[in-house]
Amino acid sequence: MKNIVKHSFEITNNERSQLKGHRSLMIWFTGLSGSGKSTIANALEIALFKRNIHTYILDGDNVRGGLNKNLTFAPDDRTENIRRIAEVGKLMIDAGLVVLSAFVSPYLKDREEVRKTVGDHNFIEVYINTPIEECEKRDVKGLYAKARNGEIKDFTGISAPYEAPVNPEIELNTKELTIEESVDKILDIIEQKLAL
Repeated sequence: MKNIVKHSFEITNNERSQLKGHRSLMIWFTGLSGSGKSTIANALEIALFKRNIHTYILDGDNVRGGLNKNLTFAPDDRTENIRRIAEVGKLMIDAGLVVLSAFVSPYLKDREEVRKTVGDHNFIEVYINTPIEECEKRDVKGLYAKARNGEIKDFTGISAPYEAPVNPEIELNTKELTIEESVDKILDIIEQKLAL
């Protein structure tokens, strides 16, 4: 972009990581609405907090209430939603945090762009592979019923597609695994990545 010159500051991500005692990382939870993304992200954050790991959760509904409140659920806006999250996550990773991102993020290309933006070495994709029937049973907001009645358009899994990850680092089925088992599985995978 014209007239923009990136400024290099003296404190590095490595130095921030040393100060915090762990490496920074983005853990990206993807799956249908009601699959358990935010629930597992929250439980994982508690487990990491108890281990003195500095974290922050970025959640779909919360981000759409502020940073991305001007975006719809149309395909182009979904892509822009995820692009903005990737850029915010990149800043948080540079700050030395473990970023837990819980977003439906239905498109493969968008999730791959997040991986490129934050760096493959900083990115762990967690596919919450819960059957849609189970997601509908858990639907406390009534979104699936509204989507099936035509009250909500562009609803992932009903009137809009979900492109499942091809090769996620972690895959969890929350119909078969408890929250605790899911968290333990993630911790086993990320432990080495967090170590200095």
